[in-house]
Amino acid sequence: MSRKSNGIDVRPEVAFVSTYPPTECGLATFTQDVLNAVERHGWRGLVISADHEDYIDHPDPRVIYQIRREEMGDYVEAAELLNRSQVRVVSLQHEYGIFGGEMGEYIIPFLRRLEVPVVTTLHTVVPRPTDVMRDILRKVVLHSNAVVVMATTAVHLLREVYEVPTDNVYVIPHGAPAPLPIAQQEAKALIGFSGRTVLSTFGLVSRGKGLEYVIRALPEVVKQFPNVVYLILGETHPKVRAREGEEYREMLMAEVERLGLQEHVVFENRYLSLEDIRLYLRATDLYITPYLNPDQITSGTLAYALAAGCVVISTPYLYAQEVLADGGGMLVEFRNPDSIADAILQLLSDPMLMRYHRAVAQKKAAMLNWDAVGRAYASLFERMARVPTHPFSVVPSSAVSEFIHQRAVS
Repeated sequence: MSRKSNGIDVRPEVAFVSTYPPTECGLATFTQDVLNAVERHGWRGLVISADHEDYIDHPDPRVIYQIRREEMGDYVEAAELLNRSQVRVVSLQHEYGIFGGEMGEYIIPFLRRLEVPVVTTLHTVVPRPTDVMRDILRKVVLHSNAVVVMATTAVHLLREVYEVPTDNVYVIPHGAPAPLPIAQQEAKALIGFSGRTVLSTFGLVSRGKGLEYVIRALPEVVKQFPNVVYLILGETHPKVRAREGEEYREMLMAEVERLGLQEHVVFENRYLSLEDIRLYLRATDLYITPYLNPDQITSGTLAYALAAGCVVISTPYLYAQEVLADGGGMLVEFRNPDSIADAILQLLSDPMLMRYHRAVAQKKAAMLNWDAVGRAYASLFERMARVPTHPFSVVPSSAVSEFIHQRAVS
């Protein structure tokens, strides 16, 4: 596809509607990563950033409009701006918590006014929604030309719980960066933990992460493996910090002191860059997601860990159940330090088991890398750009490309 004509950028344009850096949240990072990935496959990415209190002087020139969270008029104005633009496709990143009104209902007037084809990526599909949640998600799906989910389980939930057609729903995995191309021991040396067995969890810290249960599992682990260190990587979620300060982190630190684990738990209290994450994951022996929400349908941190070839220990939330079903790690019980300790000890005591799960994780890395994911989104955008723009339009269910796996099984 030609990108320039007489010095003019002629790539087709896609506009992402989502939170976006410098906002510190996983959705913002995901949006930037997808945008960069599809630009490498022939598209020009633009952004309508959401969840603002007020307008900011945005550092990225690709941001063409900012939606103030609780200003209904901004949603309508954004749609009208896109209707007048050269944008061929809109990529809506849907999460209940980022748009205004009850459970994010202000996104519905945006979709109703929009005349450009829409590809919506669903980051949350709750198995037991409230009536309001169900109604909003139904409307979002029915106003979308195509829908992307990151787990096959979400397709079944859309059909059975939300009662929407799924012949325009596609599974595209959560993307992740390539592993850092250095030896694990070199990575450990760079972060100051040469000779240690490294466990880690990264991401914005909040109570729903269940980190205290890993801390409480460690006394049994360090009895047998005294060189173990558990790294809690990331700052407190900004919205949590605004609401309650560092109360949760202080509780975790007090628990570490109570259990005498000061030499075995390290807090890295800052927002991590991508290169930081790649380095820490390369140094990690066991990656742990002890999350407490059983309905969680995606996890960027788990995808990143698998893409880095880490062996994973996770509670059995929906996404973890699916991606670890054929190996790559072990599932443990919710809120159960003994279960976590048993899994850690089983893996660290059995090098062959560790090698098996690491080999499975490495096989999964290819389908998770951003190049493959970007190609999948670019192919889907190309196809959607050809369809008539009409509310409630439904896209035929033939495959978009070899990288897009349609899972709407009957």
